[in-house]
Amino acid sequence: MASASLTNILYVEDDQDIQTVAQIALEVVGGFVLRSCSSGQQALSDVQQGYQPDLLLLDVMMPNMDGPTTLAELRKLPLTANTPVIFMTAKVQSAEVEFYKSLGAIGVIAKPFDPMQLPEQVRKLWQEMK
Repeated sequence: MASASLTNILYVEDDQDIQTVAQIALEVVGGFVLRSCSSGQQALSDVQQGYQPDLLLLDVMMPNMDGPTTLAELRKLPLTANTPVIFMTAKVQSAEVEFYKSLGAIGVIAKPFDPMQLPEQVRKLWQEMK
């Protein structure tokens, strides 16, 4: 299951601008160690090569392999079979949020997000999981 502290985050986001803003927010403001991937396939490859994150932070809408599909594939791998996940999406209607939670998400962060608040949002969802 989750490690006691949250340090390493695997972040999957296909939009390079959003990825850059989130990376700065999470690393510089939040103090996290972030591994960014531009696709679900890249995330799978990183985990298959031995990367074990404390948390998965997944964009929902991506070409080829969306966030829910990426999560399903990551769940098949031993290193991420039980890793907590947070989805990031503009689709945050209650039915959509409930769907993401039914997939095992500990929470959903709405896009667009406030870069200065993002690290605290992630920490809050992590703490609520415990």
